[in-house]
Amino acid sequence: MTNKSTSVKKLKYNAAVQIVMQNTALVAVENHPIHLHGFNFHVLAQGFGNYDSVNDPKKFNLVNPQKRNTIGVPVGGWAVIRFRANNPGVWLMHCHLDVHLPWGLATAFVIENGPTLATTLPPPPPDLPQC
Repeated sequence: MTNKSTSVKKLKYNAAVQIVMQNTALVAVENHPIHLHGFNFHVLAQGFGNYDSVNDPKKFNLVNPQKRNTIGVPVGGWAVIRFRANNPGVWLMHCHLDVHLPWGLATAFVIENGPTLATTLPPPPPDLPQC
């Protein structure tokens, strides 16, 4: 059964995060502009067909990869991005075509606090209304 909800991934502060986005489903024939809030990421590679975890990493641009916060995952293809989880909080990564959100094209990353005061979220104010 396909899960069409927003997934939540908890990440340690400063973790290296690599994501392979695959767009070879036959449901829709359009690019997916995927946007990540709270971070810029490096685009390591893009290609067509199914991502090959053995051969495609050989094509990664590790010298001067593009830095972005949105990427078009091509129809019938894939994209690989990488970022450092160094911004504590809850950050959404989603398709910018809102009609795709009910399909589950969104993920929330919960980045844990870092080791210092400067890398830790302050507590909520005492007068913050609760749900």
